[in-house]
Amino acid sequence: MLIETLMAVTLVAALVVFITPEAYAPQVAFVLSLLPLAGGLWLWSGFDGSGNALLGGNVAFESQFQWIALEPYAINWHVGLDGVSLPLLLLTTVLVPLAILSAWTPIEERVSQFYGLILFLETGLLGVFTALDFFVWFVFWEAVLIPMYLLIGVWGGPRRKYAAIKFFVYSQVGSLVMFIGFVALLFGLGDSVSSFGMAEITQALHAGELSGLGAVGAETLALFSFIAIFFGFAVKVPIFPVHTWLPDAHVEAPTPVSVLLAGVLLKMGTYALLRFNFTMLYDVAITLAVPIAAFGVVSVIYGALLALAQQDLKRIVAYSSISSMGYVILGLVAFTVYGIGGATFQMVAHGLISGLMFMAVGVIYNATHTRMVGDISGIADRMPITVGILVAAAFGYMGLPLMAGFAGEFLIFLGAFQSTVLPGAPVFTAIAMFGIVIVAGYLLFAMQRTLFGPYRLDTDYDVGRAPLHDVAPLFVLIGLIIVLGVDPDVFFTMIQDAVDPVVELGGGA
Repeated sequence: MLIETLMAVTLVAALVVFITPEAYAPQVAFVLSLLPLAGGLWLWSGFDGSGNALLGGNVAFESQFQWIALEPYAINWHVGLDGVSLPLLLLTTVLVPLAILSAWTPIEERVSQFYGLILFLETGLLGVFTALDFFVWFVFWEAVLIPMYLLIGVWGGPRRKYAAIKFFVYSQVGSLVMFIGFVALLFGLGDSVSSFGMAEITQALHAGELSGLGAVGAETLALFSFIAIFFGFAVKVPIFPVHTWLPDAHVEAPTPVSVLLAGVLLKMGTYALLRFNFTMLYDVAITLAVPIAAFGVVSVIYGALLALAQQDLKRIVAYSSISSMGYVILGLVAFTVYGIGGATFQMVAHGLISGLMFMAVGVIYNATHTRMVGDISGIADRMPITVGILVAAAFGYMGLPLMAGFAGEFLIFLGAFQSTVLPGAPVFTAIAMFGIVIVAGYLLFAMQRTLFGPYRLDTDYDVGRAPLHDVAPLFVLIGLIIVLGVDPDVFFTMIQDAVDPVVELGGGA
């Protein structure tokens, strides 16, 4: 019951913050957000899982009991952790308190509600990364939308309502299509499954129990379900061409919400792709490997080129996230240990680096009240610590050695080159690697114009050093990025243990 306790503590913390007087809400929220972090670290210290949770592995902290006795599919409360889900749970518990700390300066209205929703959002995220029953998982998946919609729509910028509605509509359409695809798959399995258990459904699919649905044969049903489920998760990642909600959401969202949106919410999509498309329906994934890799590579190049053309620092980071998620897709479809393992590692690395980038941009915005590249110049002398960390984060995005981004991308490229299931794997990999050059181009261009050169600011604000509570999260994140870059085995060993069975399904290495 340790995972349930962790979620319950987070939910109670959210309720406490909701009723806390606004003057004390930031401090109370930060202190209470340390409890899930402590719980996550405790789970990590006692983690004894092995293998993959959906493929007969030993699930750590597993808890299962019947929740709703439906016929013919029982709904069970089933949660647990393996080497794929634990790193993402830790990423969530680390980023939330840092995001709360970064909100102390920009959030001035409805403070208690804001921090309460952040903690409610964390509860949903913990559920997504630990649920092993599809129904339970779907409840948490949908629950995440509510706080994120409100956080953008109430505390966002001038076009917040448009951005929030666009985010919600895209997410709901994706969820609906994904749900239809999964339910069709479940009905096609007939009596071979008796619950929504993800492991039970996976085993039935691998045993060839899919018998079709009505006049639709098994192979066609599997293909239809795969495409529907892939579409639903592609919206969340997001992958080109269903990415257009992301830049608007990031630009309008306040800084701490952008941190969690890029740092954790996008990982829900890639995590679900790994669990459902590449584990349950691995044979269809291999059949469609070329178009999936094409979507990934196009996302890499297209996102990077769009970032190159932007003038808003936040929009630059937003488009670069689309590019980074393209690398993750390429790694997953490679079906190698380094490919899928690197993709999972990159989810964590990108979560830390993108969170750091958004926080640093937020600190600059708090001081200058503008994010436009053409309005700022030479602030390095006024904000040397913030600028120094932003430069370090940018180098992390570019894949500088000894930083987490380098480890993740290197593993993905290595795994993609080794792929035996992806025709033309070296070509896809080489094209994707070209994205690094574009990333370096737009980040160096933006930094050279805004951070260095003669000081100039097209506003009346006096730029000075940021307060400690704004800068402290930056130090924590840059420290974690370097630790994972120097010693990737902190996570990669457990990730490798969990993805090995998935790779064996595809006959990869």
